[in-house]
Amino acid sequence: MIEIINLCKNFGTHKVLDNLGLTINTGETTVIIGRSGCGKTVLLRHIIGIFRPDFGQVIIDGKDITKLRGRELNDIRMKFGMLFQGSALFDSLSVWENVAFGLLEHYNKRKSAIMDRVRECLSLVGLEGVENFKPAELSGGMRKRVGLARAICMKPEIILYDEPTTGVDPIMGDAINNLILELHDKLKVTSIAVTHDMTSAYKIADRIAMLYNGKIIALGTPEEIRDTKDPIVRQFVYGEAEGPITNTRKIE
Repeated sequence: MIEIINLCKNFGTHKVLDNLGLTINTGETTVIIGRSGCGKTVLLRHIIGIFRPDFGQVIIDGKDITKLRGRELNDIRMKFGMLFQGSALFDSLSVWENVAFGLLEHYNKRKSAIMDRVRECLSLVGLEGVENFKPAELSGGMRKRVGLARAICMKPEIILYDEPTTGVDPIMGDAINNLILELHDKLKVTSIAVTHDMTSAYKIADRIAMLYNGKIIALGTPEEIRDTKDPIVRQFVYGEAEGPITNTRKIE
């Protein structure tokens, strides 16, 4: 479904993506791991067409979106749903208005039909009866679930997860992982998650790709990544301070 070819992106003199290549198969969940600031979110923004590369291609269903503009690009974006790292809910809107935001913007549907879809999506993420709450009245885990309900509301073919377990406790993090798995099975979507949480990566991934120095340096099943002999990948997945990865931090 998604093919990324020789993708390059610089911010000033800082090279974030360096001839990156990755293929994501239809219906699979691919988890992209790497240190904070290594460019994982930058890669997601290229996949959805928010950023344009300095060089390279992002091919979605056979179309190179780096060459698209206007309505053509928007049509491709309609295939996507996205769960943002901080949920990115609109504080001034109610839960139902947040979940329905895409429908309200892009479709001329009766309010009753929109509310039915909102309740369906909230039910899928285990939330009922919260339609009229404001985000500030919800816990962090509930806000994540509302963000996920919004991501699936327009029946996307591809869901992007930006650090889905960040900002919640380990128990809620595991609940979010289970929810991602349940939605994948029920909705039959293609999923891409970026994270540095290896517990989450091992649980939800069909394949794991590691981003390091602007390139994908490893790609395999969770078992293959866990058993890797590559010293860079091994240091990261086992969280070891000593090794080839230095503590120099980059800006994402």
